[in-house]
Amino acid sequence: MRKFYYFFFAIYFLYGCSAYYNQPLGIERAIIGESTPATSLLKNLPKPKEPVVIGIYKFRDQTGQYKASEVGSTFSTAVTQGATSILIKALEDSKWFIPIERENIGNLLQERNLIRSTRQEYSKNTNEPQLTPLLYAGVLLEGGIVSYDSNIITGGFGARYFGAGGSTKYRQDRVTIYLRMVSTSNGKILKTVYVSKTLFSQAIDQSFFRYVKFKRLLEVETGYTTNEPVQMAVTEAIEKAVESLVLEGIKDKIWTADAPQNEIDELIKNYDLEESIADSSAIYNRKLTKKRSDFAIDFAGGVTRIQGDYSNPLFRPFAKGSLKYFFTESVNLSLSAAWNKFDTKNRKSYEYLIFDANTEIVLLPKDKLTPYIFGGLGFGTTKSTDYSHFKVQYGVGLEYLVSDNIGFRLFGEHNLTFSDDVDFVVAGKRDDYYYRFGFGLTYYFK
Repeated sequence: MRKFYYFFFAIYFLYGCSAYYNQPLGIERAIIGESTPATSLLKNLPKPKEPVVIGIYKFRDQTGQYKASEVGSTFSTAVTQGATSILIKALEDSKWFIPIERENIGNLLQERNLIRSTRQEYSKNTNEPQLTPLLYAGVLLEGGIVSYDSNIITGGFGARYFGAGGSTKYRQDRVTIYLRMVSTSNGKILKTVYVSKTLFSQAIDQSFFRYVKFKRLLEVETGYTTNEPVQMAVTEAIEKAVESLVLEGIKDKIWTADAPQNEIDELIKNYDLEESIADSSAIYNRKLTKKRSDFAIDFAGGVTRIQGDYSNPLFRPFAKGSLKYFFTESVNLSLSAAWNKFDTKNRKSYEYLIFDANTEIVLLPKDKLTPYIFGGLGFGTTKSTDYSHFKVQYGVGLEYLVSDNIGFRLFGEHNLTFSDDVDFVVAGKRDDYYYRFGFGLTYYFK
């Protein structure tokens, strides 16, 4: 047993040490900033027939939010205050725009005035050319970082056995930006795009605590924490927004691309597909699409237990098949036939054929994993039809779609009969009832 503990500890220790393989062991030199997954998409856009001169006065942090802290207040902002510089770099990388200086236009104008006054005072060449005129923007970009939501989802898992164990915790944040393009000739808002990006943080730790011999205690701890940089998330969101702006402009013929039409059509087709996926998605990566078809068949099995007039009831098997029709995405009618076996220690077992009609409500119809509730009426009879009973039933269950056509189910059901002779004996004032617990597979016809 002791060897098992050491082996278990070694696995945890090696797993924890993997976090240190890329640990900085000294001073590192400055490097060119890392690219994001959206950077390559931005740079691979087709070239424009004519770049657009564009001005950005200020792309602001509009969240007004300070960085979250577990130990007290902090005056550090949650997101970068230099989003304008990130946006200008993204516009430059796209090759679709010619950004002009507007954020610090006062500095530019002052410097031009200094050049003029210096020339007037000290230049002896009266034919010296004047300063070239400033470019003016055909469109302006406005918007900003509109929200930074902390801890939109948190969780973790841990286990410990005889002093050896570990745990993991995670947290997800979300940053959202809006970007709009305004015509300088008439003030019309030509396009607005909205992009969000999640940030993932994770902490993993392992520990081992054990007395290896008398007065000899071994205690080891290791772990690591990773936090996705906020600046990288903001950069990726801005670059994605610029890419969307370019493609939206191509779609609406605001500008044209210098590329073959089939290449442009393929690009727009992929963008429309991405847009349709986004329209059918919700927070926490939930896909708001219809998951289940109108018709389905279900096969289930499990155990049943009667509560009748005999003591010591036993769990016995049952099997059933069902046909289902969905009136809506959430509500269906289920007709089923089942074979049931009941038994107690005090008498011989007996079998029933049971027919049920249930109304079933799927609580999360657009999710793969969903709870559901059901209830309805039923009828049971023995093979010889000597004993029969009417009943009502209700229950709860959980379904997971393992594919587009197949769902796996777990359920529990309570059956209330209107008869006291389900177990072939009448005694007392209470009618017999029974439970069913089972699992099954549902096939949805597409």
